This record gives sequence, structure tokens and C-alpha cells, in this order.
Amino acid sequence: MKVVKFLGKMFSFVGVFLLVMLVSVYAAGLVICYGPSVHARNLFVTTFLETGQMKFMVGLFMNDKKVQEIVDSNSMASFDEEVDNSLINMNSEIDKNGIELKEISGSTYMAKLLIVNDPARVKIASIYDGSWKEYGVTLDKLVKDADAFAGINGGLYYSDSNKGGRPLGFVVKEGKIEYNNPGGLKGLHLIGFNEDNLLKIIDLSGKNASEVEKVIKDEHIRDAIAFQEEASDANNHFVKLIINGEPREFNGSGSGANPRTAIGQRSDGAVLLLVTDGRARNSHLGATAADLIEIMQEYGAVNAANIDGGSSSSMYYDDHYEMSSVTFYYANSSWRLPTGFVVEKR
Repeated sequence: MKVVKFLGKMFSFVGVFLLVMLVSVYAAGLVICYGPSVHARNLFVTTFLETGQMKFMVGLFMNDKKVQEIVDSNSMASFDEEVDNSLINMNSEIDKNGIELKEISGSTYMAKLLIVNDPARVKIASIYDGSWKEYGVTLDKLVKDADAFAGINGGLYYSDSNKGGRPLGFVVKEGKIEYNNPGGLKGLHLIGFNEDNLLKIIDLSGKNASEVEKVIKDEHIRDAIAFQEEASDANNHFVKLIINGEPREFNGSGSGANPRTAIGQRSDGAVLLLVTDGRARNSHLGATAADLIEIMQEYGAVNAANIDGGSSSSMYYDDHYEMSSVTFYYANSSWRLPTGFVVEKR
């Protein structure tokens, strides 16, 4: 009987503790959403809407109409500019072996930026071997299997249950189309390199598989992945950050704060690979669209694009993770992925 009483008291204590915690969290949400800081409220809403499993949190505190108003006031402006190839002039005097890793700190994020002087070294690695698998692999394995030196996560993929074996949209590797199924995906963009090693960011919204294939062939794409341009009260994907030296305009912060991965190219051809933390990793919320644009501008990007982020955001460099998954279980690894941008060894 003593054991039963002890267990009863223990479970009672745990129940009260959990209730107090839930009430405290809810009260904190109310303070954020209805307190004096409009910026904090907007960041709370847009950040949670970009998560895969926590979108419901926003609905606990406000109605759909108010949510949409906040999304509209923190969004990216339309940006129809196309990449002008003539603005990138490969510098023949640049050290083609040069790779530089920089650490960047912001008020809500920490980031790592990999500068690769020779764009020809930046390729797509994938798990495709004639078929796609149910399970992808971690970024370090993608890098090592490609006999590469470094890498970041790549394009859209089915992330259910962290299986990560099937891409979304399309994948191009070494000039061959490994996957092409754009149907039903809003705002698809191609992000990758052509045969002249120029970073291409191409809007393929509404195109079917045969039209996508034609663009890939006409543009002489050698390596590329897909990401989405789609904004609603339940999602806020954005792609173009800077085109031909012109930064994209945005409202508010442009987006919520989350882990991000982005790619850019300088006028001398050097490639910028950027990954930020977030979602409480290192006590940081993450980076906004405005943050990505600011970083890419500071480091000289003529063209830059946001690609898949969130829990996928990761960077592997010189045999260890510089940036890894935000989840506890994968704190020193990455989610399973079907594709990634990798940097070939010399």
C-alpha cells in the first residue's frame, strides 16, 4: 500500500507540474501575441508557421484573419528578374583551390559561410543509383560517398518520419535529369549551375515535366535542385534573394526566423554557401529573409537564393559538422537527405 500511495503522490505531482508548465507556456504566448511588442508578435507567428509540426500553435492565440494580416505584413515582394549571365566574370587570377570558412553572428542566429573560389567544384550529390530509396542518408555520408570535401543540404524532399529518400520537384546531376515530377507543387524554382559554372535561379512555376526538361536542356544545366516560392497563412517559402546585384524588396522581416540554407555567387564566380542555426539551437530563433539578404550583400553576392532549411539545414566541412540539425537526436549529424550541394576535392 505504501508503494501505491507513493506512486499516486508522484503521478499527482508530475500532473500538477505539467499543468503549471502548460499554463505558463500559454500565458507566455498570450504576452507575446498581445503584449506591447508588435515585432515579437509578428516573429512568433511567422516563425511557427514555417515549421513542419508546430503550425497549430499560432491558431491557439489568434484567428485566421489576423494571422493572414501578419503574414502579409512580413512577406517577400514579387521579384521577376532573371539572372544576367554577363554580370559574372570568372577571375582567371583567383586561387582555384581557395576555400574560406567564416562565422557570422546576428541578433537571432549564428551562421557559417563557406566561400568556394572555383564554382566548378560545387556539384549536386544524390543517393540516386538508378532508383530512389525510401531512406536518404546524412549529409556527411553524401559528402564522403561523392568523394567531396564539404557540403550543405540540398533541395525539396519528402521529409515524413525523417525518411528523406525521395526528392520533390526535380534533380539534375552532371547534366542528367535524375528526377522530374513538378506536378502539384506551387512556385517551383530551379537553383543550380549551368555548364559555364554560373549560378542559375529560374522560375518554373506551373510548368509540367516536359517543359521543365526543355528548360534544363536549353539552359545547359549541369547540377540543380528545386525549392518553392509559396506564401500563405500556413507556409512562407521564398527563393530569390538577390538577382543581378539587386536585393529583393520585402515587408517587415520578409519571413519568420528559422534555420536557413542559402547559396549565392559573386561577380568573380566564387560561390557562397550559407547555413544558419535556429529553433533554440544555441539559444537562437534563426535567420529571417532580411538577414539572408544582408549577409549575401555583405559578402558580395550578385545572385543568391534561399533553399530548403529548417531541420534540414546543415553544413559538413573537412570531416566534421560545422552546422547540424536542430533536433536533439541529430545534434551532431543531419536529417536524412536525398540530395546536397557538395564541394569536390582538389
